[in-house]
Amino acid sequence: MTHQAGTAKAWGGRFAQAPDRRLEAFNASVAFDVRLAREDIRGSVAHARMLGKQGIIAIEDAAAIERGLWQILSEVDAGDFTLTVADEDVHTGVERRLREIIGAVAGKLHTGRSRNDQVATDLRLWTKGALLELMSGVLDLADALAETASANRDLAMPGYTHLQRAQPVLLAHHLLAYVAMLDRDLDRLEDAYRRTDVMPLGAGALAGVTYPIDREATRLDLGFSAISANSLDAVSDRDFVIDALYACSMIAMHLSRLAEEIILWASAEFRFLELADAFSTGSSIMPQKKNPDVAELARGKTGRVYGNLMAMLTVAKGLPLTYNKDFQEDKEALFDSVDTVLATLGVLPPMIRTARWRSDRMAEAAIADFSLATDAADLLARRGIPFREAHEVTGKLVASCIGQGKTFADLTDREWASAHPIFATERPPLTAAESLSARDVPGGTAPSRVSDQLAAARSSLAQARARLTERETARQAMLASPDGAE
Repeated sequence: MTHQAGTAKAWGGRFAQAPDRRLEAFNASVAFDVRLAREDIRGSVAHARMLGKQGIIAIEDAAAIERGLWQILSEVDAGDFTLTVADEDVHTGVERRLREIIGAVAGKLHTGRSRNDQVATDLRLWTKGALLELMSGVLDLADALAETASANRDLAMPGYTHLQRAQPVLLAHHLLAYVAMLDRDLDRLEDAYRRTDVMPLGAGALAGVTYPIDREATRLDLGFSAISANSLDAVSDRDFVIDALYACSMIAMHLSRLAEEIILWASAEFRFLELADAFSTGSSIMPQKKNPDVAELARGKTGRVYGNLMAMLTVAKGLPLTYNKDFQEDKEALFDSVDTVLATLGVLPPMIRTARWRSDRMAEAAIADFSLATDAADLLARRGIPFREAHEVTGKLVASCIGQGKTFADLTDREWASAHPIFATERPPLTAAESLSARDVPGGTAPSRVSDQLAAARSSLAQARARLTERETARQAMLASPDGAE
């Protein structure tokens, strides 16, 4: 069953005329803030309970309101709750439906509460849930990268600067660099969660309320860690939205960098990996094409996430205290960024897990184009030659090889000795394995150090997963209706 009837405006007593239909359409947020229905209902349940316990409304009225709200939540979950433009927003729509269920007593729900602190509370509750979903998505991608790194511990590839081959690294080392980025993303999400986890309910319209409310009881009921310290700030603060948008932007940026490398590596010019058919697309005209569209979309969607952040920063930049209708623009930007990043985080892990790495091609490229030149300069420096001199000697040797069409492996003993006397008795590493092993410092690409990084990453991810599970469990318990509620 659906419920579509409109309602008189909550603010309509002051006005002699009904809203113009164009104003009504322009002012309404029901098209998108219906996503806050569960949070709105749960916040109202906590508020009604508190009103009854404090004797602000009769305990039986509070119980009737709570029963009605749980019924509405069941309708929301069943897809039977709808809003119309006449409802203006989800908060009014819920109250309208509550009145249909329990009658005039529904009007007591708004005692000691403004739509300003109600909206802020609902959005914080929703954002907390969204941040947990984002944490889960980031962890899934980090796990996929760590698993791929573990399965390819010995696979060498060229490392790059300026997109030019520079020095050999392990593929595992390269992938763990993205795990490190994602670990910072988790830290940002947790920081955003901490600042979001503050309850504004009780601030009223802007100055607090005149009733003997118990904000601490409501805070505990809704699972917030703290209550807002200043009522003016409580209803006008959207920093937490901007925090979430910034965290989304950073995640999107890291995903875009990863996507760019996947696009390059899957090209015929690199041929480092082949994406599974299930995560590739073709061309409508060129039968041979296998396009990395998932990665390209991940890269492209970053722009809209950035745009949402800039839009919200612009909305907030000139607003005087306290609440202004401009803040209605916060939700669509937040919803869109969260949806976009979650969709990307959902598709990248299986794409990475199913990719096939071309080990021979990567190993060949790892030592091509004189990627071992720095090892030669380092050998001279370790034997007492000033590094600048060693750099020049090696550079001249590279130039000579290029002129003759040779590699270091093609040089004769005489050619080595003529480059520098030390090379007459000792050679620099000439294989990727030797070069990799030589970089045996914390954070380096030596196999033993990469194993250490992998172990540390797994430990960090496991700890983050445990924190996430604890928060998710608490949130589910908070949102769950009591047994037998109808």
